[in-house]
Amino acid sequence: MHLRDGSVSDLPAAMSLLDAAVAWLASQGRTGQWGEEPFSAVEARVVQIRQMLSERIARIAEDDGEVVGLCVVADEPLPYVEPAPVPELYLQLLVTDRERSGSGIGRVLVDDAVEIARQRGVEQMRLDCYAGDDEALIGVYERFGFTLERRFTVDTGQAEPWPGAVLRRDI
Repeated sequence: MHLRDGSVSDLPAAMSLLDAAVAWLASQGRTGQWGEEPFSAVEARVVQIRQMLSERIARIAEDDGEVVGLCVVADEPLPYVEPAPVPELYLQLLVTDRERSGSGIGRVLVDDAVEIARQRGVEQMRLDCYAGDDEALIGVYERFGFTLERRFTVDTGQAEPWPGAVLRRDI
């Protein structure tokens, strides 16, 4: 596997990874995180990912020239999470090829992000994730060395608010 910097030219590959993740989640009956509609079918999501790729640090994992993972980090959290009182790097997006689940792509990308945080001299890395259903995603990030900091909800205009969790890893 090879890691490289990402750019807006990686938008089609990013949308493909996200669409596949949504389809996989929906096939598991887990629509609370991202719904059932492909990311690429929602213009606001396409704009958000394009902005992430052009304005933040994006890292791409490739295997034999094929994009198999994407990680986006920034100096600040997404708008629905309060900034930290200490310098940090915030993991804003992590998505990997669902057909390669369990192959370590996510861990490689997270380890790479931690190394970027070390190089920047920040005190911590945080992220937020979906905390509904069986909270399996929290467990994934805990296995990557993060600890649960707090839970929150986001009003999305739906009947139920979106349940989230902020996790932290000291650097």
